[in-house]
Amino acid sequence: MKRRVVITGIGAVSPNGIGREAFWEASRNGVSGVRRITRFDPCGSPVQVAGEVVGFNESLYVDPKDRQHVSRVVPLGAAAVREAMEDAGVDSGSMSREELRQIGVIVGSGGGSLEFTEEQYRLYYSGKLKQCSVYVIPSSTIGTLASEISMRFGFRGMSHIISTGCTSSTDAIGYAYRNIQAGVLDTMVAGGVDAPIAPLILRGFVLMRIMSTRWNAEPERASRPFSRDRDGFVIAEGAWFFVMEEMERARSRGAHIYGEVAGYGSTCEAYHRVRLEECGEEPARTMTMAMEEGGIGPGDVQYVNYHGTATELNDRIETRAMKLAFNGHAYKLAGSSLKSLIGHPQGACGAAGIAATLLAMRDGVVHPTINVEEPDPQCDLDYIPDVARRMDIEHAVSNCIAFGSKNSALLLRRV
Repeated sequence: MKRRVVITGIGAVSPNGIGREAFWEASRNGVSGVRRITRFDPCGSPVQVAGEVVGFNESLYVDPKDRQHVSRVVPLGAAAVREAMEDAGVDSGSMSREELRQIGVIVGSGGGSLEFTEEQYRLYYSGKLKQCSVYVIPSSTIGTLASEISMRFGFRGMSHIISTGCTSSTDAIGYAYRNIQAGVLDTMVAGGVDAPIAPLILRGFVLMRIMSTRWNAEPERASRPFSRDRDGFVIAEGAWFFVMEEMERARSRGAHIYGEVAGYGSTCEAYHRVRLEECGEEPARTMTMAMEEGGIGPGDVQYVNYHGTATELNDRIETRAMKLAFNGHAYKLAGSSLKSLIGHPQGACGAAGIAATLLAMRDGVVHPTINVEEPDPQCDLDYIPDVARRMDIEHAVSNCIAFGSKNSALLLRRV
């Protein structure tokens, strides 16, 4: 019999709030974390806004002498993991080696340390070779990111990276779910982190013409999922992590349970590097797979956390996929896009949506989708515009869509 898996700890470092409760208070109140880029001068770019985490003290999580040797994803991830562990009542510092061997780490990240690697190239090509890090290779290798988390907390179980584009953290949580379900480990630390706000990364996205360029003077209005006048996504950074446990173990130690991971689905359209197939069949099948594993039908779901990037293509096709997966229930089903509030933190976005969904289950209120000022006739579902809504949620689906034709979804259940 497959074991049941629950989430007992949540940690968040978000553009609209540092810490789980600050993130959630801002999100439920419709407060945007999108602002003008401060990390570098964006004046030469047609895109000058981002979901940037400001006021974050990196030195609390990485020794200042070591900071030059690692990417920003390391302190962001470490902060979210620490908060999740404290929330779950898990103290790795008091554990034996054998106990630490029973905790695994699975990190989802689309770009990992790309901004660190970009900086190393900048130093090299500007004649500052001596300023390059001696750890340029290991710190630029994406797999080392999970090791950075494991080393900081002493975890000796598996230490893996899942990098599947925007579905990375959804897949990381899905893989952690599978490992606990199968009895490989009882406890996993899983989630996502990305920090892609860097000049060349920004330029690369600009070249694809998929980023918002119209709202540099009003950053908080730039991310506009499902609105007819949307013009692209807003790049963002952040970290959201969870402590995941076998349910009976969590109950035996009296842990607070946010919810159960009850189903996981993942598919590939095998269609295109960046475009979505118009029919929406594979993202729909992904959500259906998650619901079927959880033993429920479309009518049993009360809420969907949308991928909702604010690109013309994604929002239209995701809406179509919803209608395929939920049939007539799609028009009765409420959902919202967190990206309207924080921008798009790439591979960490799925974990961000799952955190928001679990906190919505806890409090009985769901965050809104802001900036839906001119509804798109092709996006005609209930996106909870502008104002949070009181809801009783027993089952929720968190949906993600990625470059490379990937789709992933998780079903969450109140316990």
